[in-house]
Amino acid sequence: MSLLETLAGKGLRREPPTRDEALAVLATSDDDILDVVAAAGRVRRHWFGRRVKLNYLVNLKSGLCPEDCSYCSQRLGSKADVLKYTWLKPEEAADAAAAGMAAGAKRVCLVASGRGPTDRDVERVADTIAAIKERGDVEICACLGLLGDGQGERLAEAGAHAYNHNLNTSEGVYGDICTTHDFSDRQDTVQKSKDAGLSPCSGLIAGMGETDEDLVDVAFALRDLGVDSVPVNFLIPFDGTPLAERWALTPQRCLRILAMVRFVHPDVEVRLAGGREIHLRSLQPLALHVVNSIFLGDYLTSEGQAGKADLEMIEDLGFEVEGADTPSMPEHRRAETVSVRRRGAGTALPPNA
Repeated sequence: MSLLETLAGKGLRREPPTRDEALAVLATSDDDILDVVAAAGRVRRHWFGRRVKLNYLVNLKSGLCPEDCSYCSQRLGSKADVLKYTWLKPEEAADAAAAGMAAGAKRVCLVASGRGPTDRDVERVADTIAAIKERGDVEICACLGLLGDGQGERLAEAGAHAYNHNLNTSEGVYGDICTTHDFSDRQDTVQKSKDAGLSPCSGLIAGMGETDEDLVDVAFALRDLGVDSVPVNFLIPFDGTPLAERWALTPQRCLRILAMVRFVHPDVEVRLAGGREIHLRSLQPLALHVVNSIFLGDYLTSEGQAGKADLEMIEDLGFEVEGADTPSMPEHRRAETVSVRRRGAGTALPPNA
């Protein structure tokens, strides 16, 4: 049996590939790219049909971040010519969110630059969530940086559905892209979001100079954390950042990375995220045979493909936008999302401490 037949079969059974198999996907040739997409597409269609989930970003606070992540246009010392502003008012954010919701977005992602939120910032976001939910039924994902104790619980209480905090790259090379926090800080925030009852969303950025081994490492690290959605970003090399000249990706390379992530996460939402337009270019439609989720329109500090073009691409493929009433996750994963406490206070078992 061929590698791709083996991986498709494993994906249909919810079995992850071995590390060597995941590496072999990244090592396939450009001549085999349609076969790679077809195998990953079998897994995608098995668990998610022909649905495409739309996500819409609202940048609540832009620029002037004290962290030094080398890929980021908002980083400490960035000379990138991006928008810089402090917190949007709740109604301003709700107006922005409404545009995405009107175009079919099922999830609104509220993002703010910075190391992490203060408790006051969390209350600002709680007010913003309330303002958005007055406009319609939509999932809210918060992305506010490193979480402190109790902050995830407050966001969940306010109506947030999910929390995003990307691992970005492998633990082994994380120190090469950031010195102001480390890989374990990011793992800790993903775990805090899970403990708070929020759906954990965490992904990666490809194209920063990482090896195939690094990509496989971060894909498996995300699996170990049990995330529900994996956004796959491709580096946007902004002028004025340390990675401004890093143009290492081809459309075929991007498709192989997406397929590898799909095989490692067969029944998890895999999202085509930042950088898709400039790196996949005319091969974007092929990527939708692998992923089941995309960002609609613009990103945090860069403009994306027009939302109308995204919707036309989905329609041309014969896919359909996932409705608000349609569960995103397969039924077995929905059942696994919440683990009811059976230990600690009120039981005869010791607490998880």
